Amino acid sequence: MGNKKNKKTELFKGVFQAHEKGFGFIMFEDGDFFVSRSNTQGAFNGDTVEFEEIRPDRRRKGASREARVVRIAERGIKTAVGTCECVKGKGYGFVVCDDKKIFKDIFVDKANAKGASDGDKVVAEILSYGDAYKNPEGAITEVLGREGEPGVDMDAAVRVYGVEEDFDEATLAQANRANKPLIGADFNGRRDLRDLQMVTIDGEDSKDLDDAVSLSRGPGGERILGVHIADVSNYVQEGSKLDRAAFKRGTSIYLPDRVIPMLPVALSNGICSLNQHEDRLALSCFMTMDEGGKVVASEIVETVINVDRRMTYTEVDALLDGSAAEELKDECRELLPVFKEMLKLSEEIRTLRSERGAISFDFAEAKIELDDRGRAVQVRPYIRGASAKMIEDFMLSANETVAETFYYMQLPFVYRSHEKPDYEDVAKLRSAASNLGLHLKASKDYIHPRQLQELLEAVKGRPEEGLISTMALRAMKRARYTTTADGHFGLAFEYYCHFTSPIRRYPDLQIHRIIKDQLRGRMDEDRCIHYEELLPEAAAHSSAAEHNAQELERYADDAKKAEFMSCHIGEIYEGLISGVTSWGIYVQILGCIEGMIRVSELEDDYYIYDSDIFELKGERHKKTFSLGQGITVAVERADIHTHEIDFSVIEQ
Repeated sequence: MGNKKNKKTELFKGVFQAHEKGFGFIMFEDGDFFVSRSNTQGAFNGDTVEFEEIRPDRRRKGASREARVVRIAERGIKTAVGTCECVKGKGYGFVVCDDKKIFKDIFVDKANAKGASDGDKVVAEILSYGDAYKNPEGAITEVLGREGEPGVDMDAAVRVYGVEEDFDEATLAQANRANKPLIGADFNGRRDLRDLQMVTIDGEDSKDLDDAVSLSRGPGGERILGVHIADVSNYVQEGSKLDRAAFKRGTSIYLPDRVIPMLPVALSNGICSLNQHEDRLALSCFMTMDEGGKVVASEIVETVINVDRRMTYTEVDALLDGSAAEELKDECRELLPVFKEMLKLSEEIRTLRSERGAISFDFAEAKIELDDRGRAVQVRPYIRGASAKMIEDFMLSANETVAETFYYMQLPFVYRSHEKPDYEDVAKLRSAASNLGLHLKASKDYIHPRQLQELLEAVKGRPEEGLISTMALRAMKRARYTTTADGHFGLAFEYYCHFTSPIRRYPDLQIHRIIKDQLRGRMDEDRCIHYEELLPEAAAHSSAAEHNAQELERYADDAKKAEFMSCHIGEIYEGLISGVTSWGIYVQILGCIEGMIRVSELEDDYYIYDSDIFELKGERHKKTFSLGQGITVAVERADIHTHEIDFSVIEQ
């Protein structure tokens, strides 16, 4: 739903995002509005609402813009997922919702129970949304299965966030018709690059390969970096069923046990995937690089390509560090010098970006391994190697180059914008750094990304590196899609967009259409007006879809982490304090799993919370719990329903 202003009523329209504590935010193109619990008017998470801006409550820290919901224009949640709890002998029951943002249980009478039993995981259609005194009412439409059965937890997670996994038959049929070998006519108007040496470099499990890279020399010996992106827009026409399906999804979603693609597999893994030794249509961004890694000239062109080899990060890393098997070395004899030159260029690009103040988050992500039944059997940090960083550097360069090119053309466009963090969030990070003997240089009114980068550099290689990186990331605001070039704080870019992943991100697909209209001379006044009307809604919807996907991915990961820790009750771990509140101490173990020590369980003293320095201090014994502090804990509880993990302190 687009953001519109109603001139008669002076109301704005946006999407409400609920918080589990009852308040929420309204997502708007020029920033979010805070909505207190008393001003939500019963809005559910995802509802499209009409709202008015009100004067911020100055007693509430950080609330710079506030709003009051006036009317719910469209409900965003039509169904809910949860566990069935039957009331014995009463003929009715409730669905206890998995989504913590739905605050009340849903009443279900016997006629609408669909035979569900107590403890079943179910999907319920919401028939009425209730009010301040009455629970919502619903009808069970699907029984997913019993808790613990293979895939039930992830099925439930997908439905909690309202994500559709399956495409309708008409959309699939359209994708299947498009998935056919190229013919000569498909090459008309394109530059033929099939003789240019290029590779894809991705993870072992990747099947949707949407970017390839090349590095060649120009007539004067200058280095020319080529980033070649699948021309998805050639197959997904604006307004088609495929386009509407892609727009609705907004992004592909990656869960521990499955991928939910933005486009049908026939396209994402077929004709739009840059498979080895197969002719493919692409949009290529060529960047001439100077000796310092700076782009000094660029060109964007429609092309036909043929990838020489599909490489994995593991293979390229092994080739670069010399640990590759002899067979792989022999097969890649011609490519190895190119990879070494690419690595050198990558390091130059990263150094240049660092000098501008870009923040480099180099912390480990969680790698979750599942058994045949879909249960988590291992959770460990996954650290990116040199080749993954190299590809990231090349993609960032292409995204910046495309954004800057079209900014100066003054054409309608979709940018990726990132605002500077709020002071309060930076203050928490400064407190954690101070507890580790580090100093974050930042004034109350201003912070430069270079100051955050200096902090990350100072902690590099220390045990606390992952913690500080995670906290720095949490301090950042969410990046979003906009129709104005508002800059990217984290990357220290004045112009930035998403151009490199049209298979899995809708804004990239939309940008490709704009580029092709410009390249083909179709960007006349009518076309500009068309995009000016279309893009604000596309940007706002894509931001909301991305946020929903990120929440689902985090929810699914948390579920699997809790499941994994439920098999390790009583075990002892070394951890770091990652958060301190008046109600609990958050502790990170294994570099990627977070749990809590509840203050109510600390029986050795009465602890007082100091919100200025984010510290708990014992009244009698003066023992303290501070951000970044090392701590030994035992696993007390891991709830697979709420995904909460509880620790206890082990005295040393």
